[in-house]
Amino acid sequence: MFNLRYEFKIMDARKKNIIYSAILLLSILVVSWYRRGNSDEPIRVEGRTMGTTYHITYFDSKQRDFKNEIDSLLAVVNKSINNYDTSSEVSRFNRHTTGIAFNLPYLYPPLKKAQEVFAFSKGAFDPTVMPLVNVWGFGPGKQINPKPNQIDSIMHFVGFEKIRLTRDSVQKLDPNVQLDFGGIGQGYGADVITDFLKKKGIRNMLVELGGEGMAIGKNLKSGKPWEIGILDPNSTRDDQFFKAYIALTDRSFTTSGSYFNYHVVDGRKFSHTINPETGYPAQQALLSASVFSSDCATADAWGTALMVMGHEKAMIFLKEHPELDVFLIYSTPEGTLATFVTEGIRSNIRIEK
Repeated sequence: MFNLRYEFKIMDARKKNIIYSAILLLSILVVSWYRRGNSDEPIRVEGRTMGTTYHITYFDSKQRDFKNEIDSLLAVVNKSINNYDTSSEVSRFNRHTTGIAFNLPYLYPPLKKAQEVFAFSKGAFDPTVMPLVNVWGFGPGKQINPKPNQIDSIMHFVGFEKIRLTRDSVQKLDPNVQLDFGGIGQGYGADVITDFLKKKGIRNMLVELGGEGMAIGKNLKSGKPWEIGILDPNSTRDDQFFKAYIALTDRSFTTSGSYFNYHVVDGRKFSHTINPETGYPAQQALLSASVFSSDCATADAWGTALMVMGHEKAMIFLKEHPELDVFLIYSTPEGTLATFVTEGIRSNIRIEK
């Protein structure tokens, strides 16, 4: 009798162990399924690069944190295009009298894009304005508030046609030519991050670098497209508010404007956007140009080009090129704000009164 009861106790214990193991395994599977299926909890990564900040929100069923990889990637991008890094490839080009061969993979793509937008915009976007950017105090060089004769001298070596670009190198036709990536660099950096995350299998993300970036897929938390706010030109650093909101899916976003980056000389405000045709900072009624494209480098470059054009020329140009999606904010002679929206994004944008 003792042995029989003992055997029953052993069998009961085994059954209990099997049941407990099954329950534990089921719990693990349920939690794993929940984490994979419940992908509406985003991962957020942020940091500093290119003299500004970046903020990334993405959805990943594996809950991976890519911050270290992103920071390492951006460090290499900076070594290619950062004008403030004296050891970067663009700084090396600017010091060289004839040109350089590419050692890193991140200088040729934005230069190629710059070449395309330079031609398409008839020179409104031109990264060879670097000497002008410096003398006006918006680059690593010393601000000198140049006189008209100094501007005329500098203008002799401004013009993207003064360089030759190949897959392997960039050459100068004038030893004084210098490149500035202020009008395209942050947008290109956002593209590099986006491409990296796509290769990791991320399909829903919002990448923002210095106020511009990419909206891919949708916001799984809300189940809706990503919504981007466009700053009101009357904003200050301490009091920022939005003039409009736009819903985006698989589109870049960038806004060019004077906002907080300007100098005041003798009571006059000078924008950081340099007009390659005149050599002077752009002084237009156009206060901001937001551009939406398939990639952020394109949008970034076009934002700069449109600010140089001014709102009147820009509106004529945009009506002839409906493939560009743009939102403009400009001041009227009466001192009020007015807006212009291209047809391609009219249904996606909400403008605050």
